[in-house]
Amino acid sequence: MSLIPSFFGNRSSVFDPLSLDLWDPFEAGRSPFSRDLGHFSRDDATAIANTQFDWKETSDAHIFKADLPGLKKEEVKIEVEDGRVLQISGERKKEEEQKNDRWHRIERSHGKFLRRFRLPENAKVEEVKATMDSGVLTITVPKQAQPKPEVKAIEISG
Repeated sequence: MSLIPSFFGNRSSVFDPLSLDLWDPFEAGRSPFSRDLGHFSRDDATAIANTQFDWKETSDAHIFKADLPGLKKEEVKIEVEDGRVLQISGERKKEEEQKNDRWHRIERSHGKFLRRFRLPENAKVEEVKATMDSGVLTITVPKQAQPKPEVKAIEISG
């Protein structure tokens, strides 16, 4: 599976860093182009693609982490949509230019960002917690304990 985006043909890789679709590792065969970008313009695509998340699953939770340097917690919005779609959005503002400023290089990204992840069935969406420390956003989604299968012994007759 290539980590380099394909400019020609199918972009079905869930690891495509430029993919703007809803990442659902639990739903196979879905088209990567089925997500509507809604209120985001083409210019926002760079900011969206540059907001990268790590998703780790432990025995008791799903943990999402993203580096959001320069953003305050008030500038980030976290929601759960449709029962189990985790949506993280925000905006990194462009630095205001002063009349006498002379810029030599602008490389830091700015603009809106939006990431969406479909959570698995065992996610406790009512108990989602988020923290922001030193520009690192951490979202913890606890997991429901899987019910142990009931085992019933059957006596063999005869």
